[in-house]
Amino acid sequence: MMSDDGEQLLVVYDDHSDQRSMSLDETSSTEESPDETKVSLETTDDAIPYIGQRFATHDHAYEFYSEFAKRCGFSIRRHRTEGKDGVGKGLTRRYFVCHRAGNTPVKTLSENKPQRNRKSSRCGCQAYMRISKTTELGAPEWRVTGFSNHHNHELLEPNQVRFLPAYRTISDADKNRILMFAKTGISVQQMMRLLELEKCVEPGYLPFTEKDVRNLLQSFRKVDLEDESIDLLRMCRNIKDKDHNFQFEYKLDSNNRLENIAWSYASSVQSYEVFGDAVVFDTTHRLNAFDMPLGIWVGMNNYGMPCFFGCALLREENVKSYSWALKAFLGFMNGKVPQTILTDQTLCVREAIAMEMPSAKHAYCIWLIVAKFPSWFNAVLGERYNEWKSEFYRLYNMESIEDFEMGWRDMVNSFGLHTNRHITTLFAARNLWALPYLRSHFFAGMTTTAHSKAINAFIQRFLSAQTRLAHFIEQVAVAVDFKDQAGEQQTMQQNLQNICLKTGAPMESHAASVLTPFAFSKLQEQLVLAAHYASFQLEDGFLVRHHTKLEGGRKVYWVPREGIISCSCHHFEFSGILCRHTLRVLSTGNCFQIPERYMPLRWRRINTSAKLLQNTLSDHTERVQLLQGMVSNLVTESAKSKDRLDIAMEHVSVLLSRIRDHPVPSSRFLFIFWS
Repeated sequence: MMSDDGEQLLVVYDDHSDQRSMSLDETSSTEESPDETKVSLETTDDAIPYIGQRFATHDHAYEFYSEFAKRCGFSIRRHRTEGKDGVGKGLTRRYFVCHRAGNTPVKTLSENKPQRNRKSSRCGCQAYMRISKTTELGAPEWRVTGFSNHHNHELLEPNQVRFLPAYRTISDADKNRILMFAKTGISVQQMMRLLELEKCVEPGYLPFTEKDVRNLLQSFRKVDLEDESIDLLRMCRNIKDKDHNFQFEYKLDSNNRLENIAWSYASSVQSYEVFGDAVVFDTTHRLNAFDMPLGIWVGMNNYGMPCFFGCALLREENVKSYSWALKAFLGFMNGKVPQTILTDQTLCVREAIAMEMPSAKHAYCIWLIVAKFPSWFNAVLGERYNEWKSEFYRLYNMESIEDFEMGWRDMVNSFGLHTNRHITTLFAARNLWALPYLRSHFFAGMTTTAHSKAINAFIQRFLSAQTRLAHFIEQVAVAVDFKDQAGEQQTMQQNLQNICLKTGAPMESHAASVLTPFAFSKLQEQLVLAAHYASFQLEDGFLVRHHTKLEGGRKVYWVPREGIISCSCHHFEFSGILCRHTLRVLSTGNCFQIPERYMPLRWRRINTSAKLLQNTLSDHTERVQLLQGMVSNLVTESAKSKDRLDIAMEHVSVLLSRIRDHPVPSSRFLFIFWS
């Protein structure tokens, strides 16, 4: 039988689901009337609630019971009730119950409203503490008038109870740190590790979890997109005011709302000047917080590291949006079109490139294709999936188009993939991804798996922790700056490393002094392999093949007088590095240095700022030389008669006065070009 107080608890429970299940056993709880409250003489431990225990406020009572619950292995939640009407001095009661009190209410299903399948931990636990407000001693206070610590479930261990939601809290200081970390673009896992190190706690012992951090970041993203767009444009203008070389372009719709925006940094424009021959335009990512497609332009520098060229946020994924983005990008880069551009298989991007960059060779990123293989072929091929994948890579790396197409047919027959739509689609677009069709075009090595991983890791750096839209530009800038600094460090480390010469050939030592360590390592591989090849002179060139082969080989054409050499394997056209076949012919022809044209500027030991200064100096020097020639001709022609001399002196005097009136940019400029 339930006590009166137990019945009262049922009546005043706010949660109607608890009314059906909550019952208090007289034998398992300590009850007293508020009017007859006495301090328990049996209870001497102030860490355990007891009847008559006093608190200045109900919050103090809640904190006390919460600490008690944490030590015991459970958490609590608040339930409030008002006292008996018209009795005494208007007592107010409040109940704190175990987090597993009550049962989950049955929700009415609605066809129009989707239901969340959330599991409940409620099991009808009857543990509770009741406090009542009284003013009988003058000042109001709260006293414990009911307490039960009997649970119908197992209590958690100390190392488990900390994971209960009630004990997972993020302080204001930690929130500020997390938001600062988010702006730098580091992942949530990295944030957790940094905070653990700062607080000197073991991994996993922070008062919050990764999920709590993700929820916090998500809460900051729930803002009005229109307001975010205004803040984004304001930030771009502020950056432009501070850095005139910062580039950005945007488009508003008919309602004056932001539709598209693209931007690039000064360092990116400088890098593109030298390394913009091959570009990846990655459109596979989105800003999930705002559901906006993101386009990123990335390349590869002379040290084999990714370099950022530009970014675009678009409202829609269509030809019009991508075409606008490509136009904006070319505007940033002074109209320079890349030789090659790699993208995913999106048809809209393909059409936009055909419209805006018709001279560029368009190809598909092989790593984005391969990433889809498990979902495409795993179930179809079963145990033969890995065998098929190996065969695919073998065909992908072939040199001959004929061998590729023949091998593809054999592969389809061998694995029974005649009716597979993905195989059909891949073969139809083979000229956009298979290397036999692409070897005559330059890709800076960005078709390899290693470089694809480096590019993807770079992109993920500023996608891993998105906060507000306006802050995204800052995150990208931080990621680019971090990459630039890391690149400078890696460049220094590469340059400080002792280069090991493996062949002793003069060509090798010459190349080592000109090319970056990254590019030289690629050339050195070919030099080492060249020693295993034999060359045979023909009427129109050379036939080069491995010394163990009696047939086949590669055709090399060499014109020593003009310093021109080419090979049928197209390795130089594809990578910018001479192949083993051409190196063998050069060695046979007593060539001790690689011709200048076959050590491209993009693979040499230069930096972008030096290259731009070199171009400026060269252009200025040429114009000075041209002016000197014109002056010399002017003197020669004027000296032929007195009339000519008078006309020349008159006009030159006026011209000289105008030139002297024109301001000089800076003394440093004159020093650079005239010292």
